[in-house]
Amino acid sequence: MFVKRNNVFLEVLVRRFCGASRARLSHPPAFPQTFPNLEGIRPLAPLTDPPAKVSWKQPVHKPAWLVRTTFGTLAALIIGLSASAQVREVGIIELTVGDLGRELNFYTNTLPFELLSVSESSGEEQGARLGLPGARLRVATLKLGEEHIALTEHLTNKGRPIPSDSRSFDHWFQHIAIVVRDMDEAYGQLREHRVTHVSTGPQTLPDWNTNAAGIKAFYFRDPEDHVLEIIYFPVGKGDPKWQQAGTNVFLGIDHTAIVVSDTEKSLAFYRGLLGLRVAGRSENYGVEQEHLNQVFGARLRITSLRAEHGPGIEFLEYITPPGGRSLPNDSKASDLVFWNTHLAAEGTEVLAAKLRERGAVFVSKPRSLRSQIVRDPDGHALQLEATAPGETASVPH
Repeated sequence: MFVKRNNVFLEVLVRRFCGASRARLSHPPAFPQTFPNLEGIRPLAPLTDPPAKVSWKQPVHKPAWLVRTTFGTLAALIIGLSASAQVREVGIIELTVGDLGRELNFYTNTLPFELLSVSESSGEEQGARLGLPGARLRVATLKLGEEHIALTEHLTNKGRPIPSDSRSFDHWFQHIAIVVRDMDEAYGQLREHRVTHVSTGPQTLPDWNTNAAGIKAFYFRDPEDHVLEIIYFPVGKGDPKWQQAGTNVFLGIDHTAIVVSDTEKSLAFYRGLLGLRVAGRSENYGVEQEHLNQVFGARLRITSLRAEHGPGIEFLEYITPPGGRSLPNDSKASDLVFWNTHLAAEGTEVLAAKLRERGAVFVSKPRSLRSQIVRDPDGHALQLEATAPGETASVPH
C-alpha cells in the first residue's frame, strides 16, 4: 500500500492510526492476527494485466510490526476512499452539433434512435461547466437499446465545423460503434438513405486476427461529418447481450473509439487514474483495415477498456501511418469536433482533485460543482458526474 506524502488528509490518518497503535502497544503483538473483512471493497484499479507506469512519490515507511497492526483498518479506509473516486459507469456520449433539427432527423430516421427529450439550458453553471461564459444550449437526449447519446447545439458561442480534411488517424477523431444484428441488412438501410461512406463498404476482419476474427464493420458520416460505425459481432465475440434473440437490426452502442497518440500514456490516465479495466487488445492491419478507415498502410494498436456499466472506451493508436494531427490548442466545447463522454463516479471532487494534482487539463472552471469536464492526454473530453453509492448515471427524459 502506497500512501503519497503530499496527500495531507491521508498523512493525518496515518499519524493518528499509528499514534493510537503506539499508545496501545509497548511491544509487537503476537501473530497470526485477525484482519477486518475486506470483501466487497473494490481495489483502486482492477487490472487484467500489469499496470502502466505512473509517477508516484516514495511511500511512507513504518516499522513492520506497526504496519501489520494497523494495516487492516487503514487499508480498508484508504481503499474505500480510493474506490469511491473511481469511475463506475460510462454514460451518455455527447456530440456537439451545429443544426439540431438536421441531426435529429438523421439519428431518428436514417438511424433508429428514440428521442427522449429536447431541452434548453443556460446560466452560470452551464458556462462554468463548458468553459464558455454565456453558454446557451439546446440538447436532445436519444436512446438506442440500453445506451444513450446527447446532441448538443450551442445557441450562443457558435463553434467551428469539423475540418473538411479531417482523417481517421488525426488525434481528435472519435466515433461511436452501433451494434447490428445483420450487417448486410443494416448496410442496405444506410445505402437507401445515401449516407456518406468512410469505408468503401462493410469489412470482415480476417481469421488470422484471433481477437477480432469474424467481426464486421462499416464507417460512415452523419450530415455534419461526425464519423459513426456499425459493427457486427459473431458468436463468441463482444458482449453476450448482442447475441440475444430479437428482431431489431440496430441494437445499441458497444463503445466509443478515440485515437490516441500513446497507448501507455492513455492507460496511465484511464486505468491508473480513472480505474477503468482493460477488456481486450488486438493489432489490426491489412487490406480490410485500409478499406475500413480509408487510410493506406493503416496499422492500429487497439485497446478496449470498460467500467462496471455502460459502453466501452476503445483506444486506436496508429502505428502507421505517421502524421496524425493533434487537437488545436484553441479548441472549444462549441466546436463540432468536441465529443463529451460522461463518466459516473462517487466522490467526483476527490477524483477531480487527483486529476488536477497530476496536471490534467480541465474544460470546466473550478466553480462548476456537480459536473466537471476534463481532457485526456490527447484532448478528448470526459465529463465527471457525481452519483450516490450504488447508483448508476441518471438519464434525462
